[in-house]
Amino acid sequence: MGTLASELGGHAERVSDGPRVYVDANVPAPLVSFMRSGLGWDVLFVLEHEQLRRAPDGEHYRLARQLRRTLITQDRDYLDDRRFPPEQSGGVLVVAAPVEKGLMALLKRLDREMLRPLAAEAGPGDGQAEPPLSGRKLHLQVDWNGDRTGL
Repeated sequence: MGTLASELGGHAERVSDGPRVYVDANVPAPLVSFMRSGLGWDVLFVLEHEQLRRAPDGEHYRLARQLRRTLITQDRDYLDDRRFPPEQSGGVLVVAAPVEKGLMALLKRLDREMLRPLAAEAGPGDGQAEPPLSGRKLHLQVDWNGDRTGL
């Protein structure tokens, strides 16, 4: 028997063709609903899992990678490359906007301009595919210009 990620990873990828994300407790629930229903993402939301609700940041970071999911948060602590090395992640998105509607617009644009195109470039998954932003961090704000070079 393997790890949770090795046993379930391939099945999860076949269930949803949308980006697979791991959303921490700093993201509001309505935004998670938007990711699921508005964008069609496969979302693991820590507040829906009793054992993950109060896990430390390092545990979320490790588990997101193990489950081959991109971590989405509003917690700027994840921008610290010493504590959270990008190369050891499934991708990290730190999102910031003054209102929820701005966050939704950012995620919609991210989906359209980066996540879906990067996934398409990678080709069809074999059940072991890395997340499209694996090894990268992105700090998205309302004035994000869509630049991929900082990844």
